[in-house]
Amino acid sequence: MVNIRNLDPSASPLDYYGAELRRLREAAGLNQSQLGDVVYCTGSLIGQIETAKKVPTRRFSEQLDAALMTGGTFTRLVGLVLKSQLPTWFQPYADLEARATYIYSFQAGVVDGLLQTPEYAREVLRALSEGEDLDAKVAARIERQRVLERETPPLCWVVMTEAVLRQKVGGKEVMRAQLAHLLRMQEREWVKIQILPFEAGAHAGAHGSFNLLRFDDDPDIVYTEDFVQGHMTANPSAVREGFLRYDHLRAAALSVEESAQLIARVMEEHYGNQPEPDGRPLA
Repeated sequence: MVNIRNLDPSASPLDYYGAELRRLREAAGLNQSQLGDVVYCTGSLIGQIETAKKVPTRRFSEQLDAALMTGGTFTRLVGLVLKSQLPTWFQPYADLEARATYIYSFQAGVVDGLLQTPEYAREVLRALSEGEDLDAKVAARIERQRVLERETPPLCWVVMTEAVLRQKVGGKEVMRAQLAHLLRMQEREWVKIQILPFEAGAHAGAHGSFNLLRFDDDPDIVYTEDFVQGHMTANPSAVREGFLRYDHLRAAALSVEESAQLIARVMEEHYGNQPEPDGRPLA
């Protein structure tokens, strides 16, 4: 018999999700294995989610809603669950990012989180996580990207250094897929990507990555991170300095069109169909 532990639904969004899943499953007269058969997973996974030991995905939540005819309950809940998996210090920024009208980002070392593929995100988060639920962290990062799927999405303008394209995160397949994803995102009207080439030399982003958020009715925000946590401020002088630096970076970077050409060239030259070191060709 599956070990049942009592959940406090008010303890966290994950606990509330688990408690609701158990309540609605039992109301439908299904045991865990029976529900698992309906949503194409194991009864064990149902039990892990009901006891808040496993984080549900959005697809799983949609399948639950269809199976239990909940009217979208779990699809609505899963956004809160996944947001709760973000670092506590990052959640206030994620809340503001989801409401922003304009998102400006400078990235010196990795692809911006809003533009990462799940495989690339996994490699980045793996390097930063120690024995933590990597699947949940990846799902939470990908969930943030839903802001770009809104009916009226924010303008997302990203400047990245050329080093981001050439730093092999994961294998060649991961990088090729990531750069191809950047090119697809570049086709969207509300997404602009510029690459700051090596030839630009010293630049205004030498002190590290930062983000700027602009809203219709609220003060602008500048966001930075150190190796411990993130820092947000609406201080006018800091915001003014942030936008000044960002304008310098955009001016020094390749145009959007030239950037797409560089991304495509690096993708083919460095992550194309050459064999991996073990002799296996890439797809």
